[in-house]
Amino acid sequence: MKITYSVITTAFVVMSLLSSCKQKENKTEVTENTESTTIIDSTDKWSVRMANSIMHRNEDAYQIDHRTKPKWDYVHGVVLLSFEKLYDKTKDQKYYDYIKGYADTLINDQGKIATYDIEKYNIDMINAGKLLFRLFDNTTDPRYKVAMDSLRLQLFDQPRTKSGGFWHKERYPNQMWLDGLYMGAPFYTQYTVTYEQGKALDDIAHQFDLIQKHAKDEKTGLLYHGWDESKAMDWANDKTGTSPNFWSRSLGWYAMAIVDVLDYFPEDHPARPRLITYLNELATAVIKVQDETGLWYQVTDMGNREGNYLEASGSSMLTYTLAKGVNKGYLPAHFMKNAELGFKGLTEKLIKVDKEGLLTITQACAVAGLGGKPYRDGSYEYYINERKKDNDPKATGPFILAALALNK
Repeated sequence: MKITYSVITTAFVVMSLLSSCKQKENKTEVTENTESTTIIDSTDKWSVRMANSIMHRNEDAYQIDHRTKPKWDYVHGVVLLSFEKLYDKTKDQKYYDYIKGYADTLINDQGKIATYDIEKYNIDMINAGKLLFRLFDNTTDPRYKVAMDSLRLQLFDQPRTKSGGFWHKERYPNQMWLDGLYMGAPFYTQYTVTYEQGKALDDIAHQFDLIQKHAKDEKTGLLYHGWDESKAMDWANDKTGTSPNFWSRSLGWYAMAIVDVLDYFPEDHPARPRLITYLNELATAVIKVQDETGLWYQVTDMGNREGNYLEASGSSMLTYTLAKGVNKGYLPAHFMKNAELGFKGLTEKLIKVDKEGLLTITQACAVAGLGGKPYRDGSYEYYINERKKDNDPKATGPFILAALALNK
């Protein structure tokens, strides 16, 4: 009996231990499966967190904006310029490599830019050219210079209004849009200063002069999204040629254009003080319609109307402009409080952080324009009903730039 009892007891103990170990293993497996892995470090600055979120979602830079095939596009220029500024700040090589990877995917050994068609005379396509100056300086690879030269050639032949303003695209005759100043002018300025002894600076200043003369509303100081010199478009005012409403992203494009162009305008150029005046006038106008949250509405001056919403891309662009303008001495110091408030609004109202630490910026207008098919009439109803998109590059890039300008 003793032997039998001992054997049974021993067997029971062994089985109990095995069962206990198995339960512990199962519990461990469950714990490991339910633990979340943090991808983005929440202690990093906002600029780094947004850039790393973009890179995590898009292994290759051409994939930004849900692209499945490489495309030369202005949105990549917007985001990757912010990566260049972030690289300057952090010296983290991965940001530079991300930019170079985009350029090397699109530009072949002869300097030809894939998907780029000069004959469309789309001024949007100039914007990504800003990435090539640094790449050429660092590598002396001639294909980058050839690509820049082809973009400069477009500006030589870009169709113009009778008064000398660049058409936004060949299919939008006689029209200047605020967007176009950002798409073309900073590249144009950097190129002419770097390679042409600044011979085109007067022409660049003239582009801004035309917008100020024809698109500015004297009552509010804001600028209308578009101006049709011919007044032929249905959206154009019969007397002024302007579109009907103020759109915050177009104001943001224009504001960024001025503050970025000034980086390359020589101190002694006669147009420089004029551009700074334009910037001050616009800054004064936009803070008057800045919401108490710090953000700006999709239709800039109609925050109280039903359907309007606080929009991410325009808010990021204007925040960046105000902060950089103060940092550079173009704007008085008091504008910095508006920039700080704008960034506070972005991070508290429009940024979401998931369990992995990835940032999502919400309430960005996906696209808006004038004319075309289907026809876009520039009405209030048109702007507020265009679709919204999370993490739109027209919001993420300027958000990084704003964060850098504010050292966030």
